[in-house]
Amino acid sequence: MKPFDAVYEVIIVGGGNAGFSAATTAAQHGASVLVVEKAPESDNGGNTFYTAGAFRYAFKDLEDLKPILHDVDTGRKGLSEDLLKRVDVQGYPEDAFTKDLMRVTKGRSDPRLAEKLVNESRGAIQWIADNGGKFVLSFNRQAYETKDRFFQFWGGMVTMFRGGGKELVKWHVETAKKNGVEVWWSTPALQLISDEESGRVLGVEVLKDGRKQRIQAEGGVVLACGGFSADPALRAQYLGPGWDLAHVRGSPFNTGDGHRMARQLGAKTAGNYSSCHSTCWDAGSPRNGGDRVLTNQFTKSGYPLGLMLNLDGERFVDEGFDLRNFTYAIFGVEVLKQPSSKAYQVWDAEGASWLRKEEYADEVTTNIRAESIEALAEKLIPRGLTNKDKFVETIQDYNEAVEVFTAEHPDLKFNPAEKDGLSTQSSKKRLALAKSNWARPLTKAPFTAVEITSAVTFTFGGLDVNPDTAQVMSDTTRQPIGGLYCCGELLGGLFFSNYPGGSGLTAGTVFGRIAGAHAAESRASWTQQFQGARL
Repeated sequence: MKPFDAVYEVIIVGGGNAGFSAATTAAQHGASVLVVEKAPESDNGGNTFYTAGAFRYAFKDLEDLKPILHDVDTGRKGLSEDLLKRVDVQGYPEDAFTKDLMRVTKGRSDPRLAEKLVNESRGAIQWIADNGGKFVLSFNRQAYETKDRFFQFWGGMVTMFRGGGKELVKWHVETAKKNGVEVWWSTPALQLISDEESGRVLGVEVLKDGRKQRIQAEGGVVLACGGFSADPALRAQYLGPGWDLAHVRGSPFNTGDGHRMARQLGAKTAGNYSSCHSTCWDAGSPRNGGDRVLTNQFTKSGYPLGLMLNLDGERFVDEGFDLRNFTYAIFGVEVLKQPSSKAYQVWDAEGASWLRKEEYADEVTTNIRAESIEALAEKLIPRGLTNKDKFVETIQDYNEAVEVFTAEHPDLKFNPAEKDGLSTQSSKKRLALAKSNWARPLTKAPFTAVEITSAVTFTFGGLDVNPDTAQVMSDTTRQPIGGLYCCGELLGGLFFSNYPGGSGLTAGTVFGRIAGAHAAESRASWTQQFQGARL
């Protein structure tokens, strides 16, 4: 075997939330750790950088959260008593998390992975907090403010990392370096190096400064380099026709390297290769990668407050069948199916008043406004609307259905923080495609439309792992491949067709910590098996 150029005890491939969770954990277990990242430092963070920094995890109640919470504006630890009196935060027990996960994945999530994710979720958040990470109540994304300044949180996910994905990445890099982790930017991993007799992974070959280098890993290699969301050919191959045309929401460097390297060693795949997390996205966004300034602000998740119509002027989803946390990752799939893979989100003045400024402010997106639905349709014709009359008819028919339902159910009140039952389906009039909740008429001028498309966040198919160790399984022996671990978006079997919002970052930290700890603890077995093989 060719000699190695350098030796570390644990090597992490990929520098996002999962990779750095693994790296810092391995270092805290006493290992020497190297992170190799394909992207330059100026593009660091993987998909994590482009997120809102929201984590879904089980917790008892607000008292359980107080030790980790910080002030949104100042960053100081703790919340004022006045603010605490004006928030409604319901606990999110483990069984509720499990039910949500199983419900949105239609029962297909690997129960072993699901159990590990849920049971370890609160501990993962505490680990971040104990290492200086700052969590805040997600007022802007997960709460609606009433007229008396009372904040009602909803959907089970109530906190986010202060500053979002950008600050989460910054914290991860700083924390890793404080713990002695070395980081090589602009260093793509080329292939894994394994022992010819045992098959154990011994290290990784990388391209650093234009030269191939062989780096030894005595404890193991952790693959945390994402899925294939940024590779058009692989998207078309696995997700199907048309997916090569979808926008890329996050990192342009997630091109399936981990799949390729692991499969060369016979790794077993798992999960939903024909599906992905795909969201409604601003049609004016960059096509092949996220914007480092606006990042998550291109998300367009205000559809429960209005309607979505395609270029033919027809609705194509039930905008209110569930809370936004449980639909935004699948509605991008539906947008992709529409003519030209585009659609319009539409609100009246009342609905638009509830939209989040970070997604819908005039400096963030192009808001098309008009004083009537007919005039709005006219303005959309140059933007691709093919049937103005159908557009107007669809909204008028919807308004009539809402009015009939409201007259039949006068006691129901609009509440965007829960399924309020305001529907289009009454005993006297029913739409072919319902809006099941938050159905209010679009009648108050001005009327607003935003043009959207579909963007891929991450792919669901990945590598099969042992949930207890995060070791990658062999497709040949159905046993763990020695010295090889996986975490983050490359891990398969957890999400199918859909996922509960915020669970991706949590899974990255949970399984990243598992992988990092186990790889660090595996140094002793390497020394016994490969005595004398060190540089």
